[in-house]
Order: sequence, then structure tokens, then C-alpha cells
Amino acid sequence: MAKTTIVIPNYNGIKYIEACLESLFVGTDTDFEVIVVDNASKDGSLELVKEKFPQVTLIENAENTGFDKAVNQGILASKTPYVILLNNDTRVELSFVHELEKAIEQSPNIFSASAKMIALHNKEILDDAGDFYCALGWAFARGKGKRSDLYNKSCEIFASCAGAAIYRKEIFDEIGLFDEEHFAYLEDIDIGYRAQLYGYKNIYAPRAIVYHAGSATSGSRYNAFKTRLASQNSIYIIYKNMPMIQILINLPFLIVGFLIKTLFFIKKGLGKQYVFGLADGIRLAISKKGRRHKVLFSKNRIRYYVQVQCRLWYNLWRMILQK
Repeated sequence: MAKTTIVIPNYNGIKYIEACLESLFVGTDTDFEVIVVDNASKDGSLELVKEKFPQVTLIENAENTGFDKAVNQGILASKTPYVILLNNDTRVELSFVHELEKAIEQSPNIFSASAKMIALHNKEILDDAGDFYCALGWAFARGKGKRSDLYNKSCEIFASCAGAAIYRKEIFDEIGLFDEEHFAYLEDIDIGYRAQLYGYKNIYAPRAIVYHAGSATSGSRYNAFKTRLASQNSIYIIYKNMPMIQILINLPFLIVGFLIKTLFFIKKGLGKQYVFGLADGIRLAISKKGRRHKVLFSKNRIRYYVQVQCRLWYNLWRMILQK
């Protein structure tokens, strides 16, 4: 029986979805289920999946619910111990599922394992080798833009990139699903952060290889929609996961981090969107729905807060050294 369900959120993915599904089904000897959650696509990609991949389970939404609600629907619909989240603009190698299963089965304390993501159009360049988060309030993809052959060792990471990662489903029952207030962007950092506060860890699985086009849904790496939403969520993550004392400890770093980002996006012509996003994040954090999702502090988990704080400082150092 299948141990894993692959959940693929789709929104107008006609350019990529067929190649993505073909790479999963052609030649693989691993048993798994596939669920495509379609967010009201209008480009024919939903019809393509129905016609060419009848073995896929389809969940059809009447509107674009965002990444987080779509993957939550897939997770809840799955009946396997593990769930792989996979972007529709990817192509996987034959051993992809098997290698992710092997990685997460190393320990019941592993919440997630992140695949090695390589640039689809330049296979010598790495796209992501696990995600990190630092005391500046910045999330960053480990190794992005570097040679892909430099990242062949497994290691612990802060969070798995939800574009190609496996998750232990039973832990969602303890820590909760992806936070749908994010809509999209940084939700994988948030849930990886949350898992650590409950004593779980996230790892990088370099033998699970996937090729990623990148920004297929939003259209580009930097745009108004993505900038404002990611800016909002960068504030929301801090409020959600840090108790007040930890926010105060990190405040000097956070102020510097957000000032540098503001200047960066001003140079990109997106300064207004970034600042408005910060304001959106503050409003979300103090709203009733934002407060409802805050991770409640527990003295029983204080050692995990200390461990995370040490990682925030260490990740700042490794970012400076570009490791």
C-alpha cells in the first residue's frame, strides 16, 4: 500500500502541469497517491489533468483559495502516513518519492524533509537546499544560485521548502495545518518554525531531486503582489511564533532587517508595496483572527524556544558568510 500522497496545488498551470505529472508517473516503481487541488484555473489545466491523468484525485475549488488552503485540503484528503507537497512547475527524478520517504523515516522526530531543488532551465544551478530564517526576520533559500553539486550532504535545516518536501501527517494533528491567513509565501517557514517549538526537526534530503521553474504562479521573482504579501507574512510570523520577551531580544536585529529590506524594495520600485505589506502584517497580528493562530507559550517547551533563538543568531552568521 502507498505510504505517501503527493499534493499538487494548481492555479493556471497549463505551461507546466503535464510535464510535472508525467515525471511522477513515467518509470517510477514507488507506490503513491496523487491529489491535484485546483484553484479555479481558467487556462485549461484542470481539463488537461482530467483527460490525461485519470489516476489523479482532483479537488476543484470555485475560487482561488491561495496556496495554504489548497494544500490543507489535500493534506486532509490524504489517507497515508506521509504527504509530499509539490509545486506544479516542477519535474522530479525517478527516485524522488523513495528518497524523501527514506529521509523522513530516519527518525519519528523528523517533521519534514526538503528535496534538492535545481533550476529547471540550468541544471548546474541550485534553487533551494532547505530554507533558513534568521534574527533579521529574513527567510532565505540555502544555496540559491550556487553550483548544485556543492549541496550533496544531508543536514538539519530551519524549514522545508513546501515546493518539494515530505511531511509526517500525524504531526499536523499536534501542531496544526498550514496557516491559511498567509494565503501564500512564508507559510513553509511558519510551519517549520512551529514544528521546532514542539520539539520536532526538519532536514534536507539531497538525494531527492526536483527541477523547479520558479515563480510560475506569481509571474516573477519580484512583483507587487508577492512583495506585499511576503512583507505582511514576515511580520505575522514574528508575532505568531515569538513570545514578547523574544521579540524584545530580537528587536534591534528586526529593525535593521526591515530597514534594509525597505531600501532594497525602494530600489526595485516596490517600496510602497513593501511598507504597505508591513502595515498589513501589523493589522493581521493584532486582529482577532491573527491572535487566534498565535502559538501559546508553554514553560514545558522553553528549551525549544532557546534552541530556536540560537538558530536565529547562527543562521544570521551563516547568511553573512553565505554558507
